[in-house]
Amino acid sequence: MTDNDRPDERFTLASERTFLAWMRSSLALLAGGIAMIHLVPEFSTGWVRTTLGLILIGLAAAAALVGMRRWSQVERALRDGAPMPPPHELWLFAVTLTVVALGAALASLVAAL
Repeated sequence: MTDNDRPDERFTLASERTFLAWMRSSLALLAGGIAMIHLVPEFSTGWVRTTLGLILIGLAAAAALVGMRRWSQVERALRDGAPMPPPHELWLFAVTLTVVALGAALASLVAAL
């Protein structure tokens, strides 16, 4: 690969930082899911707490996979000089996380009444 063919290192490093942000988000979701199941017994009922915790743990796995796939797609696009990949997975992830957050808010509201 010649110097003219190589992608700019700044873009490669920015892509890696974005990937690491996905990994941090995944770890935060994992910690939140485990905490929901084991550390907040007063939150709603047992099955709601367990369900929300398992969903958060599932989202943690999804975040890691989406981040890895996205990083791979961006690296390939940078290397080949192709357009950046569309953000379909990012939208799906954001909508899913929003639905989970609304579910947790509803469970909190019901538990408070």
